[in-house]
Order: sequence, then C-alpha cells, then structure tokens
Amino acid sequence: MRRKRMLAVMVFGFFFILAACGGPVQDDILNYINEEMKTAQGLEEKAVTAYEGVAGANYKDDQTMYDALVNVVLPNYTDLITELENVPIETDELKEIHDIYLSGAKVQLSAFEKIIEAIEKQDSNLIAEANQLLEEGRLQIEDYNEKLDELAKEHNVEIEKE
Repeated sequence: MRRKRMLAVMVFGFFFILAACGGPVQDDILNYINEEMKTAQGLEEKAVTAYEGVAGANYKDDQTMYDALVNVVLPNYTDLITELENVPIETDELKEIHDIYLSGAKVQLSAFEKIIEAIEKQDSNLIAEANQLLEEGRLQIEDYNEKLDELAKEHNVEIEKE
C-alpha cells in the first residue's frame, strides 16, 4: 500500500535556550520541554522513525509495514499517549496547548490502528480513512507547535529548533 503522505511530525525537535525575567508560565514552559516531555519526545521519535521507514517511498510490502506498526509504532504511540496524559502542567495557558497535542496524538494513534486493520482486511477504503486521520492529526500537532512557539515568545523564551 502506497502512502499518500508520509508522517513527518517530529514534534519536540527543539530546546529552550534563553529565558529572561522568569514567571510562572515561563517556568512551566521551560520545565515542560526540558524535563517533562523528554520521555514523550523519545517515544514519538521511535514511532515516527519506524513508520517513515516503511511508508511512502520506503514502502516494501504489507507485511513489513504491518510488522513495524504492530511491533514498534503502535506500542510507542500508545506509551506516548499515556505519557502525555500524565505530564504535570502548572498553568492553564500551557495546559490548553498541551491538550491540542494530546488530541492530535490520539488521532494519529487511531490512524495507525486503522492502517493495521486495513492491512488485515486488505481494504483500501480503510487506508483512505487512515490517511484522512493522519492529516487531521498532523494539522493538530502543527497547531500545537505554533501555539507553543507563540506562548514561548510571549513569555520571553527563545526556542532553538534542531
């Protein structure tokens, strides 16, 4: 199955490098990225790398994709959701933004589950549905990144992207 789009969502490829005149939101942002999201970042990186390795131009066959989804992508993304649900956040501003990411990640997980089902049933309609879910999740995660960037700027936190 050819993927119309590869999942290109590396959410946490950035570090906070400069902060001036701390405050509760600023402190929360710094703690969120530099401490609380480290595990989530690793889980997502494993899942996305595994998926990209078998999708789109890297697609070889259904079994290879299925194995990567079942053995790497799904377990890591499931753990990612659990990790995101348990991240301690002190401020409402950051919590609202984090919830966008959590929602997008849940949509992505649904898409991966649908791809597995599509392979099992050999149903191209399910692949089309999965592609729609991947796009929806990607857009939510992009929105999260944009809003996190904006919040960081508002609170004098400079972000260096990898």
